[in-house]
Amino acid sequence: MFYKLKSDYYDFNLIAVIILIMCFGLIMLYSTSSYMAQIKEGDDMFYFKKQALYSIGCLFLAIVVSYLDYHILAKLAFPIYLGAIFLMALVKTPLGVSSHGARRWLKLGVQFQPAEIAKIAVIVTLSYMIVHMGKKVKTLKAAMTLLGLGGIQALCAYVLTENLSTAIIIFGITVGLVFIAHPRTKPFVIVGLVVVVLLAILVYSLSHMDKSSNFRLRRIQVWLHPEDYAGDDGYQTVQALYAIGSGGFFGRGLGNSIQKLGSVPEAQNDMIFSIICEELGVFGAIMVLSLFAYLLYRLFFIAQNAPDMFGSLLVSGIFVHIALQVIMNVAVVLNLMPNTGVTLPFISYGGTSILFLMSEMGLALSVARQIKFKEPEFIL
Repeated sequence: MFYKLKSDYYDFNLIAVIILIMCFGLIMLYSTSSYMAQIKEGDDMFYFKKQALYSIGCLFLAIVVSYLDYHILAKLAFPIYLGAIFLMALVKTPLGVSSHGARRWLKLGVQFQPAEIAKIAVIVTLSYMIVHMGKKVKTLKAAMTLLGLGGIQALCAYVLTENLSTAIIIFGITVGLVFIAHPRTKPFVIVGLVVVVLLAILVYSLSHMDKSSNFRLRRIQVWLHPEDYAGDDGYQTVQALYAIGSGGFFGRGLGNSIQKLGSVPEAQNDMIFSIICEELGVFGAIMVLSLFAYLLYRLFFIAQNAPDMFGSLLVSGIFVHIALQVIMNVAVVLNLMPNTGVTLPFISYGGTSILFLMSEMGLALSVARQIKFKEPEFIL
């Protein structure tokens, strides 16, 4: 008996869980948005039809990307990195588009958020740099270089597109990749504890201050005492908590949400998880989180079995991105952290988000396709 390498692997489990989350998201999107869509657009399926079109198109894009060789990205790492900064800078030009009080979109034939590209740019660039550095990655200079590269993208996302939540995610991806590549854990634990202490001091200070004029600091005050701001800045948070509290264990039933009838503003976006909790209860919340947990497990499996370090780091970066976004969205809805405007992957309404998330899934599938397993073969 000897072992033969099997090279025709395709992760259908990952495809299946993506489709399941996507279908669940479309059902919840219709349930959440139909009432307001009928009032505002005259069509209760307005948001559903657009999101369904985006999702199906992007799913096919992910499958196409999965058949490309991900090693091509190693040669394009720095053009992608610089291109992301350039596109974010264009937001400050007449090509930039404002919506909901923020200037984050760019219109080049189609309208999209260039900050989303920065997430992929950081994943690709840092993965390439870590592989290029080799054993030098354990040095302080290498770690600072990697953190600096990610930090520049995060700073650009914050300054050029006024998007703090995306900046946090970009820097979170950076720290995650450096942590994975670095052989020592102790420095990260020490820095993490220092950051936690500083944040605790900031939170304590703000909790004893009058209402801040800075809206970002005010978000922390709203997080600490949402009931004191229920009429203005804390309205969305309080209404989302009402939705969650009224859902119980099994919820009111699909389509029976009360809070979606205008009480939770833009419920189909960042706060869709609150409507899931109201209609499907704790059971529904556990179900959707279980789907995300399985998605992350498949990404972990691919990263562990990737044919090379570059592929492993690419999928690890995607893993960190999805995990951070899910955790942050759920934490915001449950008021476990200040409101940051982070969408729930594959479920919240938005064309730009689904486009780049599916592109990342395509990259993960591309890495998976080059996994080679040993299969026993008997010779008589």
